[in-house]
Amino acid sequence: MQMDPLADTLSAMKNAEFSGSMEVTVRPTSKLIGDVLRVMREDGYIGSFEYVENGRGGEYTVELIGRINDCSAVKPRFESRRDEFEKWEKRFLPARNFGILIVTTSSGVMDHEDAKEQGVGGQLLAYVY
Repeated sequence: MQMDPLADTLSAMKNAEFSGSMEVTVRPTSKLIGDVLRVMREDGYIGSFEYVENGRGGEYTVELIGRINDCSAVKPRFESRRDEFEKWEKRFLPARNFGILIVTTSSGVMDHEDAKEQGVGGQLLAYVY
């Protein structure tokens, strides 16, 4: 039984990356998972991804390019103001300017750098480096 589909997706991607796979299929899907994958693609951690409707909630086929060292969901989903991102960077990322925090804001899902530029805070969803 899956309790957190986002955490399961990120775990499957990390395990496939470590095993040397070039592609991983993740299911079930949601709009949130699609948005997180979009942010990871924009920052260069994964290649392309494709949604495939299979009649049971769909699945994403994700192309891996070997850039993920670690990725995981943040539990619990901490609230963060726009000036608190540095505290969370110290906690979840190994070094400054290395990796991203994925944040859901009132402006949508984005990485913490974009949230700083736009001056918005939100909830931490995941980290990738």
